[in-house]
Amino acid sequence: MDTNQATPAPAAPALGHYAIDPAASTVAFTTRHVFGLLPVRGTFALRSGSVDVAEPLGASRVRAEIDAASFTTGSRQRDRAVRSARFLDAGRHPLITFTADRVEATTVAGVLTVCGSARPVTLSIGESACGAGWFTARATVRVDRTAFGVTASRGMAGRHLDVTVGVRCVRA
Repeated sequence: MDTNQATPAPAAPALGHYAIDPAASTVAFTTRHVFGLLPVRGTFALRSGSVDVAEPLGASRVRAEIDAASFTTGSRQRDRAVRSARFLDAGRHPLITFTADRVEATTVAGVLTVCGSARPVTLSIGESACGAGWFTARATVRVDRTAFGVTASRGMAGRHLDVTVGVRCVRA
């Protein structure tokens, strides 16, 4: 038995335009609260999105919209505070957007826009699968909220969010 065999690269989805299925996709995060002592887990709702798979793969494009008012951690008081003008200002900035202009086998690089501030981010793809007319992918990224001007409650609320995105895409 040869134990030095290379792991095969994940199969790439077929070329074409795909819609991200919001009902079958997730945006989850973890952060720290109370001076970093307590973990906080939560989610956002993915509103819509699309993926254009191209050849070469690097020419592919991704666009996703997240509903800022969907921020949920299970604490009504915290959720209201984070949606307010002090943090996400969901009334003035209802969408969090991600647009990618560079897709590789293990990363997706693009621009995340939160509260009107756009910053480059790179998601690391951890898992993917594909079939006839669909594919799924799971990716992670660490987001520094202060880079987007979300600076309320320094020390009390976590500065970084570890975000995990799971998407199911279907041929449009």
